[in-house]
Amino acid sequence: MENPIRINVFKNGDHSKSCVLSLSKSSSFSELMETLACKLDMSTVQIMYNKQGARVLDVDVLRDDDTVYVGSSLMELFAGCNGLARTRNQDFITLNIGGVHVTTTKDTLTKKEPGSMLATMFSQSEDNQWFSRVDQTGAYLIDRPAKYFLPILNYLRHGQLIIDDSVNPAGVLEEAKFFGITSIQPRLEQLVQLNVKPTDYTPLTRHQISLSLMTTPSNCELRCQGLNFSGADLSKLDLRNINFKYANLSDTNLAGANLSHVNFERADLSNSCLDGANMMAVKLVCAQLEGASMKGCNFEDPSGSRANMEGANLKEVNLEGSHMAGVNLRVATLKNSNLRNCDLRGAILAGSNLENCDLSGCDLLDANLRGANLEGCAFAMMLSALHMSQTLKS
Repeated sequence: MENPIRINVFKNGDHSKSCVLSLSKSSSFSELMETLACKLDMSTVQIMYNKQGARVLDVDVLRDDDTVYVGSSLMELFAGCNGLARTRNQDFITLNIGGVHVTTTKDTLTKKEPGSMLATMFSQSEDNQWFSRVDQTGAYLIDRPAKYFLPILNYLRHGQLIIDDSVNPAGVLEEAKFFGITSIQPRLEQLVQLNVKPTDYTPLTRHQISLSLMTTPSNCELRCQGLNFSGADLSKLDLRNINFKYANLSDTNLAGANLSHVNFERADLSNSCLDGANMMAVKLVCAQLEGASMKGCNFEDPSGSRANMEGANLKEVNLEGSHMAGVNLRVATLKNSNLRNCDLRGAILAGSNLENCDLSGCDLLDANLRGANLEGCAFAMMLSALHMSQTLKS
């Protein structure tokens, strides 16, 4: 007995109206058409085409697992097939971006940034449909510059930000903000900063000062007077003998750096980090250090040279555990500062403002505290009795 074959039948080319039919080769073509009309709830089936577009006129040409399209008329069949083609291509859309046509998919525009304007514009949700005008070709009109939009589209496609040298990142950033593509904005902001042309007041970087250090002997004075190093990472560098007078070093990282014999006179070091720095014989006369962190710094020079911090602003500075024997802090302001466990033997604190300072665990042997303001100071666990320091007035 001859084995039946199985064919996939689509009514009018519509995937939603289909069936799988087991067909005996002994059946006539007219019997097949009548059976299909019954199965697909059609009044009559008059025409059949295979997926290659050829008309089927005989049962013998059908093979197992063939796909065919049927209709009551040729016009009805073609209308249905065109609808099927549209269904298959409905995820692909064409955008007219400032006159440039780009084809992409709805998934590309909606999946990566579901909360963006682009996702809202092309969402399939009835609540979020965006009614945009189309041009004569059916492309959605978007009045934005294509050269700035295309890097964003490529980012949505593959997740990588690639910008040609001829494209300004600032323009791409504006498009990202306009369309609500938030995940890309931090990276674009970094690129915009890197793309800014430097001026005479642009802060210098670690790389720039490193190049200067490599060409200058350590016993020579590198002249950096009045320069801007704000926010730079200068940690662990050998900066001996450099002249930073009047320089802007606010928010700079100088942790672990060698700052021996450096001139910071009247420099701005506010909110900088100098933890663990070597500051032997450093000059900080009238320097601005408010809010700086200077934990564990070493100011003691075995050769006897003293660090000079006379008149410096050291408000709310953390000097905990620093070695400051012999340091000159005459008339300096240390209000609300942390000097716990500091070695201040022989230090000059005459006339300094130590209001509300934490001096717990400090060694003040032979320190000069004449005229110092000690109101609200904490003196717990002192290594030497306070009367062992020089004469003081509260």
